[in-house]
Amino acid sequence: MSSYHPLHDGWTVTAVSSTGQFRPVVAGVPATVPGCVHTDLLAAGLIDDPYLDDNEDRLTWIGRTDWAYETVFTWAGTDDERADLVCEGLDTAAAIVLNGTQVGATANMHRSYRFSVRHLLREGENTLKVLFTAPYGYAEGQRAALGDRPGAYAEPYPFIRKTACNFGWDWGPTLVTSGIWRPIGIHTWSIARLAEVRPLVTLDGPDGRVDVHVTVDRAAQVPLTVTATVAGVTERVRLAPGERTALVTLTVPAPDLWWPRGYGDQPLYPLTVRLRDSDSDSDGDSDGVWTREIGFRSVVLDRTDDAFTLVVNGTPVFVKGFNWIPDDCFPNRITRERLAERLGQAVGAGANTLRVWGGGMYESEGFYALADDLGLLVWQDFPFACAAYPEEGPFTQEVEAEARRHVARLAAHPSLAIFPDRLDPRATVDDQLVTLLPGETAVFRVSGGDLAPEALVRHPVLRCVNEARPAGRRRAGSAGSA
Repeated sequence: MSSYHPLHDGWTVTAVSSTGQFRPVVAGVPATVPGCVHTDLLAAGLIDDPYLDDNEDRLTWIGRTDWAYETVFTWAGTDDERADLVCEGLDTAAAIVLNGTQVGATANMHRSYRFSVRHLLREGENTLKVLFTAPYGYAEGQRAALGDRPGAYAEPYPFIRKTACNFGWDWGPTLVTSGIWRPIGIHTWSIARLAEVRPLVTLDGPDGRVDVHVTVDRAAQVPLTVTATVAGVTERVRLAPGERTALVTLTVPAPDLWWPRGYGDQPLYPLTVRLRDSDSDSDGDSDGVWTREIGFRSVVLDRTDDAFTLVVNGTPVFVKGFNWIPDDCFPNRITRERLAERLGQAVGAGANTLRVWGGGMYESEGFYALADDLGLLVWQDFPFACAAYPEEGPFTQEVEAEARRHVARLAAHPSLAIFPDRLDPRATVDDQLVTLLPGETAVFRVSGGDLAPEALVRHPVLRCVNEARPAGRRRAGSAGSA
C-alpha cells in the first residue's frame, strides 16, 4: 500500500533578511503553493502590479531578500517502509527543514528533489520550512567564487540554475522570483517504485518499436516484474533481487503514424508501464503504474550539402513557427487553458513548429501534450541562453540531474524533435545541435567544454551533430539576443 499526501495548504511567507531598500513588512503572509513570492505579495496588497509602469524597479528588493516558507500539517502515520518528501520544483537555492532538522538543500529550479523523511515524521502536528537564499546573493556569490563569464547582460543569471529571463531580457522585466513553484508532498511506498520511465519510439519499416527503459528504486530485495502495454501488445521483463534497470521492447504491427501539422493526422496510443512484486498481484506503489500517450514517427535531421532539413516519417518538412518564451513571469499563473489559447494562436498563424527558448524553462506536461495533439513540432532548448555557463563547482552535478530528468520526462512526446545543448550567439547550427535519435550517444557541452560526467556522456538518447565552440560575448542590452 502507498499514497501521496500533497502539502499545499496553510503556507505563510516571511522576509528574513534586509536589503536596506525600502520595503513593506512581510511576516506570516498567506502563501499559495505552488506559487512565488511576487504573487503572494501582490495578493496580500503589499506590492503594486509588477507589470505596470516602472514598478519592477521598485521591486528589486524581492530578489535580494531571503525568504522563509512555513506550514504545519497533520500526519497520521504510515505502515509503508518509505516516506519521501518530494519537491517537484523549488525556486531556487533553499534549505528544507522538517521538525527542526534540515533534510536537504536545493540549488536548481529546473529539477525535482526527493528526500527521505520517515524517521523525522511524527504523528500529529509537523512543521515544514523551506528557507530560500536570495537569488541575487546566491548567484553573485557563485560568480565571485568561480570567476565572471561573458554573457548578454551584466546580470548574474549564468550562476544560478534558474529561469534566466527572471533577471530581465530585451523583451521582458526584471522580476527575480523565489518560491515553491511546483507541487510538494509526501510519498509513502513499500517494496519498490518506478523511479524513471523513458520510452524511445521509432519505426522499423512499417512497424512501430518502443524501447521502454525503466529504473526502479527498491525498499526490498525481492523479484519484480515490469510490464509494458501499447496498442494491444504486451511484454514483460523480470528483475531479480538487486536489479534496478530493465528494458522492455514492444513491436506494434503497422501503427497509424503521427505527423506534423499539415502533413497528416496525429494519432496517439496510450502506453502503460506497471511495476509489480513478482509474488503479488498488486502494483508496488502509487508510482507502480505509469501512463503516457505516445505517437509513432521517425525524425531525422538531414545535413546533406549543408542543408538543415527535418525529415519526419521519410518526408522532408517545411518548418514554420515561432520562438516560445514563458507565457508569464510567474509560472503559477499559467493554466492549461491559457496554453491551449496560445498554441491555438500559433496554429492559426500557420505554424507547425515551436522552439522553446533556452532563457526560459522546461515547459509543463500540458504544453507538450497540446503540441502532440496539434501536430506542433517542438525544438526544446536546454536552458543555457546567451552566456558562458560554469561547468565547475555545484553546477556539474546539478546540470546532469536536470538533463537526465527532462530527457526522460519528455521522451514520450512525439512532438519533441530537436534538443539543442546550448545557445551560443556566434555558433552555427553545426556547433550546437543535439537531436533525439535513439541508440546514439551524447557529449553534452556547455559553452564549449565537456560537461564531463561519463554517465551523461553515455546517455543513449542524444546525439551531438558537432562539437560546440566557446560562447561568444554579446554586447549587453543588444536586441535580438538568441
